[in-house]
Amino acid sequence: MAEKVQVRAEHRFDEAALHEYLKKNLAGFPIGSGRLDVLQYSEGQSNPTFYLCKNGKEFVLRKKPSGKLLKGAHQVKREFRILSALHSVSFPVPKPYICCNDESIIGTEFYVMEHVPGDIFRTPSLPNCSADQRKAIYDAMVTTLARLHDVDWRSLGLSDFGHHTNYLRRQVSTWGKQYKASATQKITAMEKLLVWLQNNIPTTNTQETVLVHGDFRLDNVIIHPTKLSVSAVLDWELSTLGDPLLDLAYCCTPYHAPKDLHFVFPAIVCESSPGVPPEREFISLYCKERGLDPASVLKHWNFYLALSFFRLAAIAQGVYARSLQGNASAKNAAVFRQVVEPLAKTGLKLALQDGEGSLSDSVHASPSDGISIFEPSAKAQKLYKKMKCFMEKYVYPAEKEYYQHITNTSTQWTVPPFLEDLKKEAQSEGLWNLFLPSESDLRQLDYALLAELTGRCPFAPEVFNCSAPDTGNMEVLHLYGTEEQKKQWLEPLLRGEIRSIFCMSEPDVASSDATNMECEIKREGNEIVINGTKWWSSGAGDPRCKVAIVMGCTKADNVSKHKRHSMVLVPMDTPGVTKIRPLSVFGYLDAPHGHFEIAFKNVRVPLENLILGEGRGFEIAQGRLGPGRIHHCMRAIGAAERALEMLVQRSLQREAFGKRLAEKGMVQEQIALSRIEIEQARLLVLNAAHTIDRHGKKAARKEIAMAKVAVPRMACRVIDRAIQVHGGKGICQDTPLAYAYAGARSLRIADGPDEVHLEAVARMELKKALKARM
Repeated sequence: MAEKVQVRAEHRFDEAALHEYLKKNLAGFPIGSGRLDVLQYSEGQSNPTFYLCKNGKEFVLRKKPSGKLLKGAHQVKREFRILSALHSVSFPVPKPYICCNDESIIGTEFYVMEHVPGDIFRTPSLPNCSADQRKAIYDAMVTTLARLHDVDWRSLGLSDFGHHTNYLRRQVSTWGKQYKASATQKITAMEKLLVWLQNNIPTTNTQETVLVHGDFRLDNVIIHPTKLSVSAVLDWELSTLGDPLLDLAYCCTPYHAPKDLHFVFPAIVCESSPGVPPEREFISLYCKERGLDPASVLKHWNFYLALSFFRLAAIAQGVYARSLQGNASAKNAAVFRQVVEPLAKTGLKLALQDGEGSLSDSVHASPSDGISIFEPSAKAQKLYKKMKCFMEKYVYPAEKEYYQHITNTSTQWTVPPFLEDLKKEAQSEGLWNLFLPSESDLRQLDYALLAELTGRCPFAPEVFNCSAPDTGNMEVLHLYGTEEQKKQWLEPLLRGEIRSIFCMSEPDVASSDATNMECEIKREGNEIVINGTKWWSSGAGDPRCKVAIVMGCTKADNVSKHKRHSMVLVPMDTPGVTKIRPLSVFGYLDAPHGHFEIAFKNVRVPLENLILGEGRGFEIAQGRLGPGRIHHCMRAIGAAERALEMLVQRSLQREAFGKRLAEKGMVQEQIALSRIEIEQARLLVLNAAHTIDRHGKKAARKEIAMAKVAVPRMACRVIDRAIQVHGGKGICQDTPLAYAYAGARSLRIADGPDEVHLEAVARMELKKALKARM
């Protein structure tokens, strides 16, 4: 039970005035004779909390501290609102009774809620419990946290309870400001940790926006004494809309708490506390409850833990500052001065570890954890099944109409009418923008198998708004665009309302070496002037194409060759933009998408259309091309799989010289080789995707390059075998094989020819060998 003491002098208020107010305003409050007993809960460092009792009927009151407070802190009205909302859906919280904004009653705003009986445990190792009890309590806690994060906050009218984006960035900013506002001395570890957090916010928020508690931990839940379930979750002062993983990481801070801070922040010592789950097991249980992949949760685990410890340290600094002002909630507030620096140092140590390396030492990976490097998340598996059904129900049946439309000279440069209908259907089923982690909550590894499905049909990627070059352009805008650029171009792209192109390759130079680029981007006052010719501008033929990202360079000799290039947004209706001609791919125009040669003659756009800044083009290109190359490979595997399926079916259906083709050794060899090569290529792609997820695009350069060489070559071989088995039918419009072959063969040139990637792999291998010899 929570300890109750006499109300401390600094928190006393007019109990008689409160008594009269409750008799008049609180339904069910005893109005007869008898006194109102008021005690204060000894624990807690935020809003002072009091126990009320009259004639055996119990209540709890929470109020703002008196005196000067940090801006935005101690908003008891928000607490009352969230309690009311959650209680309405039977989430375990105390029933809220009444909220009083009249400060004349007891000197501050306050609210009154139900008194919930039960146990509150202050020590995470649960020393007085059995192993079975410990396990039950931790299971109940993590299950309740998962249940909170699954609450439909929109249906509860909480859409305005917090911002829906940039939660982690705002958390870093908010706690940085809170710390600086309450700082009493300079703490180097806090300054360094804040800088690290500001510079290492994950570029994409991989989790959905949920209702978060903000201070979810063992001593903020009431445990039922016999059922060992959570009877109520307390202290909702920091609740808002945000990233659920920060709640989870904050709940895991006792696994990492410095042992010498046990008097304030008790640590978990699993070895001496049987039944308390190791950190990884705790995380896995949460993931199981929510249908998440543990690997995706652990991707930026060091950041979430580091931010959690920065928050703890900032809160501790605020508690100490309030102790100096005399309005702290707890009696021991002054000792918090001793814990700020150790907490910051712990956070800084965790920050400098990579992902899963920040897991507590008491945790050991095991196969039973369900973390396999090539295992898609539970969410991805569900999406895969849904997409597979969608393809069979809607996409494959539309192929004949699609090919008829794009081969008819009178209609080929118009959008097939069924496409927009399929896009709406896909969006309604949640099969939309799956390539972008911030939108889909999927890892590259998860998306790999979904992209493979879309590669089985040429127009399928567009149905799910996952087609190139829009995917790469959306990534560029998401990662590097200004808020205005995102609003003008990214948002309609994400909605599938417009299309876009990427203009990089040029006809007169070897574009595999981008330093050869001749297209000039020059700044004149508040404008950017573009002059040059681009080709292989894929998608320019689509009537919905509204914007181009153009890469060009300045002619300044005094600037490093890798700092001359810039990228700029150019609306397609800008004067001076001229589509010269469509380029065919082995005779295919790929209409209405198309691959165009485009002239830019004295094209002028506002300076605001520059992406990231002058001279940042190479930096953007590397960020864009890494995932893009892998996405192409994923789709190519899908095309190869479908070709193999067609090869097998054709061999079972056709006879030559008295035997089915499937009975001939040559055909059997082709089938076997195709299966082997597809599996090898898929493993290369999945390994590259996994490396991107774990270590980032830069660290995955070799894996991406290897896949980019191997996969298109494999696809060409497999599709060629399928064509050979189909005979004349394989090279005409009666099957998708010829079209697929053209795409696979051109992929050996697109996004860097094979030779560029082979050279890159060789350089990395040689560098590794030379380093080993030193």
